[in-house]
Amino acid sequence: MTKTHDKSRKWMWWFLAAVVAAQLYFVQELLAAFALFAAGFAVIAILVSGIYMMQKVWEVGVARMAERRSPAASMARRAAAAMEELGSRPYRRPV
Repeated sequence: MTKTHDKSRKWMWWFLAAVVAAQLYFVQELLAAFALFAAGFAVIAILVSGIYMMQKVWEVGVARMAERRSPAASMARRAAAAMEELGSRPYRRPV
């Protein structure tokens, strides 16, 4: 009876060790997936913030150029006004 009891106990410990190992592996996989997703979202956030900053720098540059009284600035103002007028027109004639 002792041998049977010891064999079943041995298998029980092997089973518990396998369950714990599987759980540890599963947790490691979850942490690895989380790290990959976090890195991916960080890259996307950096790209979006970079584009936002470039747009803001462009706005400041255009505003400073508009303040100047150079021929390039007046030409840019006229082009902007023409584009605004072109954008406000309908594409087709009203029926």
